[in-house]
Amino acid sequence: MTRVDFHFNAPDRLEYGCRLVRKIHRSGARILVWCEDAVALARFDELLWTFSDADFIAHVVASDALAGETPVLLTAEAIDTPHHEVLVNLGRQTPPMFSRFDRLIEVVRSEEHTSELQSRFGISYAVFCLKKK
Repeated sequence: MTRVDFHFNAPDRLEYGCRLVRKIHRSGARILVWCEDAVALARFDELLWTFSDADFIAHVVASDALAGETPVLLTAEAIDTPHHEVLVNLGRQTPPMFSRFDRLIEVVRSEEHTSELQSRFGISYAVFCLKKK
């Protein structure tokens, strides 16, 4: 079963996502970054190249020919990937393929309200857990 972790109070999902991906990457895990908003994902792609002068995080879009050899993949679509270790959600929707991954990390903005979180997270993951039993 997928382990779901929440990182709360992120002032900016994309900037926080860069630091989170760097930390996970340093641990040796392979990562898929999901964001259903293609424009935001393109911004995240750019941020990964520029957020730190001291770090290089190799990454490509998940459909790229080099995806099997690249530790960090980016996608805005539900696509099968060559690895299923860690899925980082930088979007507002539950990634439809999250159950394929060992671990899902949800990045939650500081201004998201409890009712938003319950509707966004509670239902999707509760249904998944019930189906798995």
